[in-house]
Amino acid sequence: MDKKSPQILNASSNLLGFSMIIITSLKITKTSHHTSLDEFAGISCILFACSCFFSFLSIRSKSTKYESRYESIADYLFLIALFCIILSVIIITTTIID
Repeated sequence: MDKKSPQILNASSNLLGFSMIIITSLKITKTSHHTSLDEFAGISCILFACSCFFSFLSIRSKSTKYESRYESIADYLFLIALFCIILSVIIITTTIID
């Protein structure tokens, strides 16, 4: 199996920063009460942070069994967090269009 952990760690940390920017901009503009956007961005922040943690554990693991397990967990968490970001982008787009 090809190691995906370094790529997951890189992408998760970048998208974690993107999610933080979404939350910060919502708080600055005081538009977080009108949509559920901040909830989706907050969930994605937590999931991206956990994905970073498990991908790091996968990289540092000595056991191939744990390495594979941690990488799989990081991969699934990344996918769920990416789905939350997609929902956030859809909400932003529909808010701008309306």
